[in-house]
Amino acid sequence: MNIIDHLSLGVPDIEKASQFYDGLMATLGCSRLAKTDGFAAYGTDAVQFLTMLPENGEASTAGNGVHICFVAASQDAVKNFHAYAIANGGACAGEPGPRPDYPLPEVFTSFVRDPFGNKLEAIHQGFAG
Repeated sequence: MNIIDHLSLGVPDIEKASQFYDGLMATLGCSRLAKTDGFAAYGTDAVQFLTMLPENGEASTAGNGVHICFVAASQDAVKNFHAYAIANGGACAGEPGPRPDYPLPEVFTSFVRDPFGNKLEAIHQGFAG
């Protein structure tokens, strides 16, 4: 059983976030499943990830030490995730490649920052398999 139902990131602009995340999620085989003025929701068969305007009306901020890690089906998906992010307003936070310091021997991952400063990871052979 998964212990996470869904994850959400605060963003300042749903349209701008959708432009970035529609393509980024496609690199992992996911799509936008719903959208309103306040959120955009992504997944395959069910919503698992959302970008949202902060409920309190305050500015969205990236959490220090917080990141969201997405499962990638292959090393190529990790590379495509990273390349898409960089080409579409994101920033590199860790090139695609193996991570010998991880507790799993076959892990292949990359890190990026979205255009709003949120840290994201795509991982192949991570804890989820």
